[in-house]
Amino acid sequence: QVQLVESGGGLVQPGGSLRLSCSASGSGFRGYVVAWFRQGPGKPRERVATIAFDGTTIYADSVKGRFGISRDNAKNTVYLQMNSLKPEDTAVYYCNSKRGIEDYWGQGTQVTVSS
Repeated sequence: QVQLVESGGGLVQPGGSLRLSCSASGSGFRGYVVAWFRQGPGKPRERVATIAFDGTTIYADSVKGRFGISRDNAKNTVYLQMNSLKPEDTAVYYCNSKRGIEDYWGQGTQVTVSS
């Protein structure tokens, strides 16, 4: 069993930066594919960034060049560095880890981009 806890959300002005963290308890992230999703008001949930256990990363076109996902296996933590934030990045951001049929979600952290 894995428990995921996101942190680092908040209110930021357009053009600003935030770093989200996703910490895993239990068996941690070893061997898991970890992704960040987001869901904005009235929008479907969207996959933002993914990092595989070998460090391979994939990004949605909407965040490519602005967001960076990384993992620290020793700390059982995955990060999402978000730069050049736009109002349309406003959403609840969720961490997800998956390995085979195992599929875990955090509770989400709110990111609001507004002046």
